[in-house]
Amino acid sequence: MKSEKDFITHIAEGYKPKGGYIFLGAAMHQGKTFPDAAVKIPLKTMNRHGLIAGATGTGKTKTLQILAENLSEKGVPVLMMDVKGDLSGIAKASDGEEFLYERHEKIGFPYKPNAAPVELLSISEQNGVRLRATISEFGPVLLSRILDVSPTQAGILAIIFKYCDDHQLPLLDLKDLRKVLQYATAEGREEIEKEYGRISSASTGAILRKIVSLEQQGAERFFGERSFEVKDLTRKDESGKAYVNIIRLTDIQDKPALFSTFMLSLLAEIYNTFPEKGDRDKPELVMFIDEAHLIFDEASEALQDQIESIVKLIRSKGVGIYFVTQNPTDVPLEVLGQLGLKIQHALRAFTAKDRKAIKLTAENYPISEFYDTKNEITALGIGEALVTALNEKGRPTPLAATMLRAPMSRMDILTSSELKEIIDNSHLAAKYNEEIDRESAHEILTEKIEQAAKEEALEKAKTERKKVKKATTRRRSSTSKTEGAIIKVLTSATFIRGVMGVLNKLLK
Repeated sequence: MKSEKDFITHIAEGYKPKGGYIFLGAAMHQGKTFPDAAVKIPLKTMNRHGLIAGATGTGKTKTLQILAENLSEKGVPVLMMDVKGDLSGIAKASDGEEFLYERHEKIGFPYKPNAAPVELLSISEQNGVRLRATISEFGPVLLSRILDVSPTQAGILAIIFKYCDDHQLPLLDLKDLRKVLQYATAEGREEIEKEYGRISSASTGAILRKIVSLEQQGAERFFGERSFEVKDLTRKDESGKAYVNIIRLTDIQDKPALFSTFMLSLLAEIYNTFPEKGDRDKPELVMFIDEAHLIFDEASEALQDQIESIVKLIRSKGVGIYFVTQNPTDVPLEVLGQLGLKIQHALRAFTAKDRKAIKLTAENYPISEFYDTKNEITALGIGEALVTALNEKGRPTPLAATMLRAPMSRMDILTSSELKEIIDNSHLAAKYNEEIDRESAHEILTEKIEQAAKEEALEKAKTERKKVKKATTRRRSSTSKTEGAIIKVLTSATFIRGVMGVLNKLLK
């Protein structure tokens, strides 16, 4: 039987990075915590993505907070999706309750309350720095996948984008796209079909219905200008700490299509904008997607494929993506297989389905001579988790049941006045919160249609005047002929009367 010394050596050797790292906690075995068996995550491998999973109330959010504040301290920018509204406290230092110091004494690590610089972002009606993107930036391929249209309809969208490019019609928001689609099946149908091919009104109608569905989830607030520049996610403050960018999403839990649209847009923009980095000493950006099932539950197959592709490729840009969810099975297997760091909080086995999920989860972790993984998952307490990562050579570290460190920042949310203070003092808010609605496809085509209608009305009026003039001319001509005939008749009658008068005189 392995001794405690064997266990400590096993963990210490497995979690022994040579470069920068994040201290996550101390390993536990048989109910005892060992400060000498520290669990350290190498910064170098944090672009290999990860998973934070566990039942409600087991400490997932606090684990996310621990990672985010430590990454900020190390100069690594963070982007967090705050779906439940409980992450804002990272902007303020912890009040330093006694139990926090006691916990850190157990794991052999000093507790020092601290805060991170924070930006509050928004894609909905909540206050914050506005995140927007234009329709043109999406392009026809990405937009087709978001709308989940058929190949024929995707072809029509490609034609629409081409027509707009060729005729300098900016596609900025959904009303621009809707206007062009309507124009393509009405006033501009002949013009577009002559140059680009036939467009079915049934197909454009189907696309318009998809757009309306997206609008009903609030997408009109997301599409438009000014477009958010992803380089602004990588800012640092004057002390060298990287910003933690928190996207406030508490009002879109029932709008999965909007959430998926936003996430795919953001991932695609980061992938297309960030230069190739390969494996550096630390990531360029780390993203935490809370309630990750919202991306995958309602996503179409095409959209899910696109997300999976970007997750696989974005690592080379120095970007790490961490999914936070209740059960690992919420994340597709293709994505799950790409994850390097796994932090598994407790799962509860109330049903046969739960037990099956626990068994599957246990099989995704390295086999350990110190733990019965399936039973360990159900026995973990709050703030404890099974951890495995990748070492600096890319090999999985030993499985470690870990007592996690506590957040140095506030574990409660900010007050309304504290939130307002952060937004009011934000340089990004001044840059992105200005409303811009410059002339685009909607206005240009509306003006074109109105001008065509005026010209048509003028032409019609001109034609009517010609008809009236012609009719008047005909009436005048007819009148002249009639008058001539009458004059002739009258003249003839006068002549006859004259002749008859002469004859009468002669007969007398």
